[in-house]
Amino acid sequence: MIPVRIKATGIYVPGEPIDNLELKRLAGVDFDAEKTEQKIGIFKRHIAHLRGLNETSADFATRAAMNAIARAEIDPSEIGLFIVATDTPEFISPATAIIVQGRIQGSETWSSAFDVNASCASFTIGFDSAVKILSSSPTIKYALVVGVYNMPAFIRPDDAFGYSIFADGAGAFILEKATDKESGYIAGQQLADGTQWDFIGIYSGGTRNPITHERLNANEYGLQNLKPLPGDRNVRLWPMVANKLLADNNLSAGQVDHFIFTQINRSVIVKVMDELKQPMEKTTCVMDRYGYTGSGCVPMAFHHAITEGRVKRGDMVIFIASGAGLAVGSNLFIF
Repeated sequence: MIPVRIKATGIYVPGEPIDNLELKRLAGVDFDAEKTEQKIGIFKRHIAHLRGLNETSADFATRAAMNAIARAEIDPSEIGLFIVATDTPEFISPATAIIVQGRIQGSETWSSAFDVNASCASFTIGFDSAVKILSSSPTIKYALVVGVYNMPAFIRPDDAFGYSIFADGAGAFILEKATDKESGYIAGQQLADGTQWDFIGIYSGGTRNPITHERLNANEYGLQNLKPLPGDRNVRLWPMVANKLLADNNLSAGQVDHFIFTQINRSVIVKVMDELKQPMEKTTCVMDRYGYTGSGCVPMAFHHAITEGRVKRGDMVIFIASGAGLAVGSNLFIF
């Protein structure tokens, strides 16, 4: 077990929550609210621009980070590693993590700052990376990992599906070297399939498809669904990933105290927990209040699991997250 633990968590969402009825009015779109609520599990969400707020990814990430720093009761100058996990960065360049470091520390410091972009698996992979960097570096006292999502900034005005699902938010962890023998990081497991790159994503704005007037006029910008996603993707993937991660570490699902999954669809989580033969009491769902917050959803759900008393120190926890591309990340640790 790697002697690194989560010292504190923090979250941030912009503005007042928007329920499905108000969303239809504010965004000028129509969708099946009953299906969104009963099958997917989304009742409310936070979207900065629909509330007239001039806030974007770096703002969400910084505020979640400051909340975690306050809960950790540490000096921000002692953070030696900043990782922002997102596929909705503030800019293509520089990295959002560099902006967050500058806002928090306010000057040149002996710290490292970089982004991890593995679509909605970004946080789990960033968490795994941070643990391994922190554990091997004698000079880093604390690491900050933030998962942040601002996909509504990329939703086109007529995209009813996009507005009904995607939302803004961020979750942050402060990591430290563990001095006790109860907490620590057991393992991470990743899976990738780059042949699935052309399902859903933001395909304009990079080197392949720079933004041009012609591309804008053709409506080829922002979030695009190029091909339908496989309906059973996560129901197949998540149990497989969990079982491999556990088997590789001579553990069983019954020994895990809590599971946190990508918060994309509550009915999928129900099916996965059933496949793992575990009760729903051993997972936390937050899509009802936050919608789908991509790279931010796993740390946001875990924050609630802690603050609402479902996870305590010494509990064994699994994170599993998947995203477009295809990328899947997972973490197994003792909180």
